[in-house]
Amino acid sequence: MSCSSWADPTHSWAHCAWIRLPSQQPHEFGAVGLTSERKKDGRVNSLKPGFWVQKMGCWRRPGLLSLLLLSFSCCAGARRSLKTNLCKWCDSTPPACEREVCYSNCNLNSYCEDPFEICVAIWRQDNDSIRISTLCHNPHRPIENLMVPNYNTSRCIMTHQPSEDGIIYICGCVDEQECNDKLIFENHTNGYSMLQSKEVIPVAAISLLPPLLVAVMITVIFYLCRTQKQRKRAKSWVGKQAQGPALPEPGRAAERDEKLSVLMDDGPATMNPTCANNINHNTELLPIELDEMVGKGQFAEVWRAKLNHSSSGQYETVAVKIFPCEEYSSWKNESQIFTDASLKHDSVLQFLTAEDRGSGPRREYWLITAYHSRGNLKDYLSRHILSWMDLQKMAGSLVNGVAHLHSDYTACGRPKIPIAHRDIKSTNILVKNEQECVICDFGIAIRLDPSLTADDFANSGQVGTARYMAPEVLESRVNLEDLESFKQMDVYSMALVLWEMASRCEVVGEVKNYELPFGSKVQEQPCVDTMRDIVLHGRGRPEIPSSWLVHQGMRFLCDTITECWDHDPEARLTAHCVAERFNLMAQMDCDDILNNNMDNEVGKTASAGGEQQDNDGNRSTP
Repeated sequence: MSCSSWADPTHSWAHCAWIRLPSQQPHEFGAVGLTSERKKDGRVNSLKPGFWVQKMGCWRRPGLLSLLLLSFSCCAGARRSLKTNLCKWCDSTPPACEREVCYSNCNLNSYCEDPFEICVAIWRQDNDSIRISTLCHNPHRPIENLMVPNYNTSRCIMTHQPSEDGIIYICGCVDEQECNDKLIFENHTNGYSMLQSKEVIPVAAISLLPPLLVAVMITVIFYLCRTQKQRKRAKSWVGKQAQGPALPEPGRAAERDEKLSVLMDDGPATMNPTCANNINHNTELLPIELDEMVGKGQFAEVWRAKLNHSSSGQYETVAVKIFPCEEYSSWKNESQIFTDASLKHDSVLQFLTAEDRGSGPRREYWLITAYHSRGNLKDYLSRHILSWMDLQKMAGSLVNGVAHLHSDYTACGRPKIPIAHRDIKSTNILVKNEQECVICDFGIAIRLDPSLTADDFANSGQVGTARYMAPEVLESRVNLEDLESFKQMDVYSMALVLWEMASRCEVVGEVKNYELPFGSKVQEQPCVDTMRDIVLHGRGRPEIPSSWLVHQGMRFLCDTITECWDHDPEARLTAHCVAERFNLMAQMDCDDILNNNMDNEVGKTASAGGEQQDNDGNRSTP
C-alpha cells in the first residue's frame, strides 16, 4: 500500500491508495480512509476511521481491519496537531508608510509548507526606489546571505542589515496571521521617511537661505546704526559738558548756556531739544542752587531753584523735585516716563534731566524741570475768574495733553507707547500762562505697552487720589487685560477737572467761590469708602446748575463733561474725541465772531445809505 499525508490549519487527514484485499470474490477492491462528522457551523466534530469496500458500485464496511485503520487514524491526528503560519507572499511591492509603521501593500498570502517556517519581510532601498518582498522562510537558513534576527515575536520589527547593494531592512515573525504585512521601525527613521527627508531638506534649505541672509543683514545694519548714533550722542554730550566750564570764550559759553537754558519765570515754557528729556549720567552735576520749597507731595518735595550759568554769572529759574532715598522707585518710574522722547508736548511739563545726589542716608534723587510761577491749577482757579475764551483755551490745552499721553503716535506721526497718568487732578496741572496749562507728576503713571500681560498690571488697580477715582477703580473691578481701561480712568478724572474750570467761568452767571469736586459733600481729604458711597452706590456727580446751560458753548462743554464721567467706562468719550469737540467749539466761536462782524458791517452800511438819502432829499427841497 502506498500512502501520503499532509495537514492544514482546519483538519489533518490521510489518504491511502487503492489496495488489493483477499476475498472470495476476485473483483473486490477496498479503500482505507477517514470519515468525519461536521456540525452545522462547519467545524469538525470527530474523525472516525473506516474501511469501505467497493463492489459493483456499492460500499460495504467490514470490521476485520479495524486495528489497522486505527493506526492510520492516530498518525493522521498527530500530523493535524502541527500548525503552519499564514504569511503575506509577494515578490516585490511598494510600501505604504506613516511615521514609524509601514505596510507591505501585498494582496497575496499563503500557508507555509512546514510548521517551523516563519513569515519574513525584506525592505530594499536602491537610489530613489523602495521595494518590499514577503515570503515564508526557514529561520535557520540564510536568505540572500542574511540571517533573520529576533523572529520569535508576533511583531515584524525591522532591523537594518549591512549591504553593498543599498539599504536593507529585514524582519521575521510568527504566531499571528499575515504578521509580515505590518512593518515596524523602532528607534530608527524608516527608509521612506529618509527618502522624503533627502528630497525635502535641500529644497527647504535653499528656499529659506535668501530670506535668512536678508534678515541677518538688516539686523546687523540696524545694530551698527543704532550703536553708532548712541556713541555720537554720548561723545557730543560728554565733550560739551567737559568743555563748558573750561572754555572762557563767549561763543562756547553761549553754546553751553543755550544747552542748559530752560525758561524764565514768565517766559515761554520751551527748552532746547538737545537737553530736554535726558538723564544726567555724568559725574559733574548741574550747578543748581535751591531757593525755596514751593510744594510738598506724598513722595517728594518741589523746590524753586537757580540754574547758574558758568560764563556770565546769570541764572535761570528751574523746578527741582527731590525724592528721599526711600522713594527711589517713584523717582525711577517718573524719570523713565520723562526720558521717553515721544512724551514731549506743549501740554506736558518740560523735563531737563534727572540726577542722583549725595550718599548714604542723605542720598537724594532729583528731577529738574521747567518752572511755572503761576503754580498749580487749583491755586490759580481759587484766585482767578476765567473768561469763556480763557476757559476754552486752557481746558483745550489740558485735553490735548491727555490725548497726547493716550495716543499711539506723536504729533509728527511716529509710533509711541501710550501712557496712562492715573492721577489727573487740579494740583497735578500747572498753569503755563493765562490760556495754557501743562500736565505734571508722573509718579504713578504707567506705559501701556501691548507686550505686557495682566500679571504685569496686577498692582495697578486702586491707585490715585480718592476724590478723583473712577467708579470702577473704587469698586476694584478694573479690567487689567484691556489697556483702554486705564485711559477710561484718566478721562473720568479729567472730566472732574474740566468741571472745576467751568465753575470759575464768568459765562455761568453768578460765579461762586472755588470748590473742589464733591466739596460740599466730603471732607478735604476723603477716604475711599466715603467716595465709594457717593460715586459708586449713590451715582453722585458734581452739580451742573441750569444757569450754566444758558450759554451755547458752556452747554456744549457740560454735555461733554457728562459723557466723560459716565458710570459705564465703555460709554465714556475718549480723550481724542474730547479734543475734537474743543476744536469744534473753537470753530463755532470763530463763526459767531465772523457773523457778528458781518452784522455790524451791514448795519453800518445801512446807516450810511439812509443818511445819504436824507441829504439828497434835503438838497432837492426848494
